[in-house]
Order: sequence, then structure tokens, then C-alpha cells
Amino acid sequence: MDYPGPVKALLVGGARPNFMKLAPIYHAMRDSKRAIEPLLVHTGQHYDANMSDRFFQDLGLPAADYNLGIGSGSHAEQTAAVMVGVERICRDIMPDWVVVVGDVNSTMAATLAAKKLNIRVAHVEAGLRSGDRTMPEEINRLVTDSVADLLLTPSMDANENLLKEGVSDKKIRFVGNVMIDSFVSQLPLITRIEKPCAGAYGIVTLHRPSNVDTREKLSQLVDMLLSVSSCAKLVCPIHPRTRAKLIEFSLMGRLQGSSGIDLCDPVGYVEFMGWVSGSSFVLTDSGGLQEETTYLGIPCFTLRSNTERPITITEGTNILVTVDTAAGFVEDCIKGNAKQGKVPHLWDGAAATRIVEALEKYS
Repeated sequence: MDYPGPVKALLVGGARPNFMKLAPIYHAMRDSKRAIEPLLVHTGQHYDANMSDRFFQDLGLPAADYNLGIGSGSHAEQTAAVMVGVERICRDIMPDWVVVVGDVNSTMAATLAAKKLNIRVAHVEAGLRSGDRTMPEEINRLVTDSVADLLLTPSMDANENLLKEGVSDKKIRFVGNVMIDSFVSQLPLITRIEKPCAGAYGIVTLHRPSNVDTREKLSQLVDMLLSVSSCAKLVCPIHPRTRAKLIEFSLMGRLQGSSGIDLCDPVGYVEFMGWVSGSSFVLTDSGGLQEETTYLGIPCFTLRSNTERPITITEGTNILVTVDTAAGFVEDCIKGNAKQGKVPHLWDGAAATRIVEALEKYS
């Protein structure tokens, strides 16, 4: 069958987790029978060579076709800079689709820029809701979903959220979790990764402003990690934001002085997922790790008061914890009383193919 084409799709990412979701979509577009030309935009919202360049390599992505290099700034500054940059690109090439993922400022900004030019937007990971509008990410999710043309959801609870908000079911497609696609595609390499230390260990990733941006809260987190490390070895790849705050508040030395805590720089996707796969548990405030640990059947303790991924709690291995309760949950886990879960429907490594099929149908 002959198809008109090519269909130009602008894939926009601004942070490391975005590209973990965009990579399978990029490759699925390249493999599609229909001529879909994927063009990558890296807004540079979050940029660190260890956290961006190496991820591109691990995920088999080429260098971005466009790099806006917007860097850090307030939410308004980042949003405005991305809107200006994406608008310029869209005016230049007039893509058929702008594809955005997740919930960072770049996601909302690219959506607004495209829609004001009457360019169709597809939102991957649509419909997720924490119910907490004090979170910048929740505002980004709500705004993006309210104007996007195609809402591609990772779980059925996301469909329900959108329908409750009055979104037409004609715009919603349940495609599954594309984050899992990246893991499945890299599994042969991931299984070869050596463990970061001998014996049982837990992985720690903490970076959210609500956890690390004040001296009081970060000091409490350090106390908690020291307590947890008394019953389990901790491996902590430190996010640049967290490292800067630990240094600013003179807290780094307390962690460095603990024999139960291994501090390191961020590592590439394959190496990191190899470490996660071999861990006994994960302690995090990340969104994506809640999903990956559910897929792997590894206990996940999420240091947040809410989650936009409730399926990882109702079906998966995730538990919300506080600085006061985390150590107790970890101790129970080490004793063999970990929460059991199951892999949600369509978290099967084929979400990207369904996403491309949905785009083809609407092109």
C-alpha cells in the first residue's frame, strides 16, 4: 500500500526521563512502513553531560536535530524560552505533529507553541494525575492535556482521569507504558552490568525541590539515609541539583563519612538499570522509577506525599513513605516482608509501536 508522506514529527524532550520515552518512539518511527520523519528537539531544560549525552548513546539516539540550550531558570523563564524556541522551529519546518512526553516545563511550553500555530500535538503519558496542584508538574499535565489533540495513556486510570475532565474519548488512546520499551530493548546489555557493590543493597535517587531545596528538609533526609544504611547498603547516584544543595548546606560530609553509603555521579541508562535490576529495593522521589521497579517486581519506597502513578501502588510494588517511616519499611523489606505486585496491562515493551500506529491513523 502506498502512503502519502513523509509525515514530519517533532519529538520534544527537556530532561533525561523524556528521552527514555522518546527513544522507543523515534526507533518505531524509523521502522514504520509509513514515511514518518522523526526530528529530535532537546530543549536543554535539564542538561548535564552525564545525564544527557550518555543517555543518548545508551538509547541509540542520534544527536538532537535542534538543541535550544535554555538551561536553568524560573518556571516562567524556562517556559517562555522553550515556547520561543519551539515556535521558531515549527515556523521553519511546519511539522505535522509535535510529540511531547511526560510533565516537565518543556512539555507544556512546546504544546502551547505548537497549538498557537495550529499544529497537532500528541501527548505521551497523558492523563496522569497526582491531585496536587502545588506541584509544577501537575499544572504542566493539566494544561498539556487540555489542548493536545491525541492523548496517549500508559494505564487505564489515566483514561478515567481524562474522561472525568470532559475530554472526548475520541482523543484518548490507551497505548501502555513506553518507559518499559526502553528497558526491554536494552535488556541484553542491562543483564551484563556488574552490581555496584557486594551483597544486598538499595538504590537511592532524590532530587525533587520539595525534598532537597531547604536545609531543614535535606538535613532530615540525610538523617533518614544514615538510619537506613545501618540495615542495608545504599548506592546513591547524586543528581546535580542534590549535590549542589548538599554542598550549600554543608551536609555532604555526613554522607561521605558513612561506610554504609556509596556516593557516585549519575551513570548512563544501561548501567543504572543494571544496578536497579540487581537491587533489593529502591528509595526515590522519581516518577519513572516507580514504574520500572513495578515492572521488575522490586520494592519501591517513594518519598512523596502523592503520586501521579497510582497504578504502581494498587497493582505494583510501590509504597509512599516519609522521612519518619522509610527506615521501618526498608527493615521489613530486608527481613523478607516486601510488598508483592504484578505488571500492569500493556507494560509489555510494545507501547511505541502502538503510539506510531495511533499517529499514522490520525495523519
